[in-house]
Amino acid sequence: MQKKFKQPTLKIIPLGGMEEVGRNMTVFEYGEDIVILDMGIQFPEEDMPGIDFIIPNISYLKGKEKNIRGVIFSHGHLDHIGAAPLLLKKLGYPTIIGRDLTLALIEKRMQEYAKDSIKQLKIIKIKSVNDRLTLGRFRIGFFNVEHSIMDAVGVVINTPDGTIIHPGDWTMEKKSDTHQVISYNHLASLPRPKILMLESLGSTNISRELVSEKEMYANLQRLINQAQGKVIVGTFSSQVKRIGDIIEYAKTIGKKVALDGYSMKMNVEIARELGYIKTNKETLISVNETNKYPENKIIIICTGAQGEGNAVLSRIIAGEHKFIRIKKSDTIIFSSSVIPGNERTIQKLKDGLYRKCDNVVHNDIMDVHVSGHSNTESIKEIIRQIRPDYFLPVYANHYFLKEAAKLAEQVGIPKEKIFVLDNGSILEFQNKRAKILNKKVDTNYVFVDGLGVGDIGHVVLRDRQTMAEDGMFVIIATIDRQSGKIKNSPDIISRGFIYMKESKQLLAEARKKVKDIVEHTTAPGASIDWVYVKDSLRDKMGQFLYSKTRRRPMILPVIIEV
Repeated sequence: MQKKFKQPTLKIIPLGGMEEVGRNMTVFEYGEDIVILDMGIQFPEEDMPGIDFIIPNISYLKGKEKNIRGVIFSHGHLDHIGAAPLLLKKLGYPTIIGRDLTLALIEKRMQEYAKDSIKQLKIIKIKSVNDRLTLGRFRIGFFNVEHSIMDAVGVVINTPDGTIIHPGDWTMEKKSDTHQVISYNHLASLPRPKILMLESLGSTNISRELVSEKEMYANLQRLINQAQGKVIVGTFSSQVKRIGDIIEYAKTIGKKVALDGYSMKMNVEIARELGYIKTNKETLISVNETNKYPENKIIIICTGAQGEGNAVLSRIIAGEHKFIRIKKSDTIIFSSSVIPGNERTIQKLKDGLYRKCDNVVHNDIMDVHVSGHSNTESIKEIIRQIRPDYFLPVYANHYFLKEAAKLAEQVGIPKEKIFVLDNGSILEFQNKRAKILNKKVDTNYVFVDGLGVGDIGHVVLRDRQTMAEDGMFVIIATIDRQSGKIKNSPDIISRGFIYMKESKQLLAEARKKVKDIVEHTTAPGASIDWVYVKDSLRDKMGQFLYSKTRRRPMILPVIIEV
């Protein structure tokens, strides 16, 4: 009997980026062919103590490594490339595809992670948006997008069951007399059904008009030119074009520029090697040379505008920077936007700067930053231009996606053709019709802590949260294995639970309680079940301490047998 041939279907499976900002990674599967878009990291939330970052869970791809025809990277931000060194290795180093700066940033990250791993890379460079690739049953095309990092590119993925249009991260600049504004009208003529996957961080931004690059640079130049003291510009290290333009302007007015922050210096060096920006020895100085020049001749461009604890701006505010001290007459410019989730940290950073300086400028009071993301009008406009048959809002928290779905309805996309997915959802297209399957793939967090990848699970994280919230209570008891009695008084160590010098009564009661528990769990001459003794101490001391303090510290019993 002839085996019935199963018709392949197009599946779209987001492994991250649908419920958070970051961890962006999407799997496109058609039959036995797989194409992946982006491999990003997500930065930890406040309830994740000790975690460095989170990467996508690729358990769905286990056993399918040989089917991966290529990994396309839309641009070089860490929420799109940050997990590449870890995941490419796990997937057997499939071919990677991207533009020059994006690939250079990935290579640098690979080199830092494992020096020899760069030799394993198989690379296809996108030389032009007119390039076309065939990856199994997928035909891949590209288109230009506006974003806040150079070499960002939109991707077209053509299959027999639909054409996916994915701009990656994008914005839509208003009319400019300095360069051609990008239009997306040409994408309307792609084969149907057209499936638009649109980054939707701007779906709640109701500002009527996006600021142009020209207006932003005019403001920056005026601030730099009029500054009475030194200028400190806090921005993203990926803003290499903006950094290059500030260096060029500084040269024309005779000021010196110092870059500070490892990622910033690295990114500028990569951009310089690619010929994307120009630097010269007369203008660019090291940060330890800044004291050799008058303060009004110095511009410092640094990282840390998101309030990262160990970044340059935070160290400057804390007075811990080796070479830079803030004065009231300085001018500090936040040329960056607020990443969702960082609002409190950035407000704290601003408060610290306002205390030390009289001239702090940010986007709330002057346009000194152009976001790489859109607004509500831009989202509606790009949908009008592309005229998709299906709309999938992506790359943002769930509420952003829901708001983007409403905008799509306003410009005529039928509600039944709009899909708001979760991480792990499987959207299947067959015979040009779409449905969400009942099953989901595993997208549980994979935590990276130091050199450990995935070894910090939810149990360990819960323990860390417990210690952070209520501290720990260590009981050290020396027990005679013959009599089952405690020798001497139990030692107690408290960290983050109580201040021992002021809790002598509680400690005396706790020591007595430990002795009682041990007496009830051991018997003279009988063999002692040490696991049972420890479990009893953990449970009963937990109840005792809660009854006395209404707190639940982590109880760590340490038994010494003698």
